[in-house]
Amino acid sequence: MKVTRRQFVKGGAAAFTVTFAAPELLSDLARAQGVRARNLVILYLGGGNDALSTLIPYTDPSYYSRRPTIAVPAANVLQVGTDASRVPLGLHPRLGGLKQIFDQGRLALIQRTGYPNQTRSHFLGTDIWSTANPSNAAGTGWVGRYLDSLPSPVDALTGWNTTRELPRVLQAERVGVPAIANPAGYAFASPNIGAEAAAERAAALRINSHVPIDRPELAFVYGSAQAAMTTLDRVATVASYAGTVAYPNTGFSQAMKAIAGAMVRGIGTRVFYVTTGGFDTHSNQNPNQANGTYANLMGNLNDGLIAFYNDLRNQGLLDDTLVMSFSEFGRRISENGSQGTDHGAAALMLVFGGRVAGGLYGTAPNLSLDPGNPTLENSGGDVAFETDFRSVYARIIDNWLGGSSQAILAGDFRNPRLTFV
Repeated sequence: MKVTRRQFVKGGAAAFTVTFAAPELLSDLARAQGVRARNLVILYLGGGNDALSTLIPYTDPSYYSRRPTIAVPAANVLQVGTDASRVPLGLHPRLGGLKQIFDQGRLALIQRTGYPNQTRSHFLGTDIWSTANPSNAAGTGWVGRYLDSLPSPVDALTGWNTTRELPRVLQAERVGVPAIANPAGYAFASPNIGAEAAAERAAALRINSHVPIDRPELAFVYGSAQAAMTTLDRVATVASYAGTVAYPNTGFSQAMKAIAGAMVRGIGTRVFYVTTGGFDTHSNQNPNQANGTYANLMGNLNDGLIAFYNDLRNQGLLDDTLVMSFSEFGRRISENGSQGTDHGAAALMLVFGGRVAGGLYGTAPNLSLDPGNPTLENSGGDVAFETDFRSVYARIIDNWLGGSSQAILAGDFRNPRLTFV
């Protein structure tokens, strides 16, 4: 008898915190094509990233008139060419590493992503992007549903969550993902050392190997604990990974290093989740100041991602890896009285990897306050979405993971213009 997470909670065992066990992610399609296992890294920019400070329409006069103190000067942007609407665009000056990836044709910048009637709430917005369901954001995550759709046997380390709490995007009915913020600290907890600690671990493994078929909720707990025990030695091999490049000593960069280590060690993980926060920049955004809030955010993001990219390239794993970023919303066009930006609408998504067809996808907004401007909404205060974010997910599910986006997303969100993978 299979037990779902909902049934498990209803069975009275909710006091147990179980986030282990996940099925084999390598799809039948990938096997048929003869490719190696593909890795997916979900990157969440927490707080609502200001897309207009990341990818800058540096020739739009309204960008400068509406942001008199926080606009990035045209002379400082890292030019990446013009999009389909012939708008010249450039990256923030602290994104030199991402500019290198873009120049190599491996970074896709997807403009104006969102959905109709977009919320400005952090919590609801994050849940909507995580579940891919604007009408019911209380369900399972889109990646969790993908994992649920895959057949057994399962591998307890197919997923890796680098945060301490399970994000909604990975929540599933039957599948869980271990929370491993630090591989060095992921170990069997015992007050003893040496032979006594080893004996305690062996005893715990024996206890959890008993699966009472007449008590499915208890069997779920024991089975999950047993799966967790089997992952300890594999995760321990990641803790010693040094990498082929120097990773900055920041929480985000060290998380990316652990992800690279898991890939290099071949421990079986295929889906990773990582986050970096601080993007709720209501005041003192300072995108141009050397140590300003937004400049530091871009520097932290850039340095961690370029180290990860170069490390995987050196290890021969870049072609097997795809990184996708999301944020719960974009930000308002005009700066506020505190030299920051408030919650807005359409966002910018990044996708990169060794097999990504890089470039500029979608079109930039015209920031003019003209009432007839179709690229803006909310009386010209926000950027209107052009590309449904679910179409980005659909492309990844269908063309990278080999799943069925229509089944997982409960609708057809395929967009033929999105050819990044």
